[in-house]
Amino acid sequence: MDADIDLPSADRLPLFTLDEARQVVELLLHFEDDSGEGRAAGQLAAGLARRFPCD
Repeated sequence: MDADIDLPSADRLPLFTLDEARQVVELLLHFEDDSGEGRAAGQLAAGLARRFPCD
C-alpha cells in the first residue's frame, strides 16, 4: 500500500529558532516554584538549556 507523502519544501522554517527556544526557557523559569508544576517547569527549562549550542 503506497501512499502519497507530502514532504516539506526546503524553505520551511525550523520548529524553533535558537532565540525562540531561549525565550521559552526564560518563560519556564518564570513559572518555576515549589509546586509540582513549577518544579516540572524548572526541570524542563534546565533540560532544554543544556541542549543549546555553546556561544
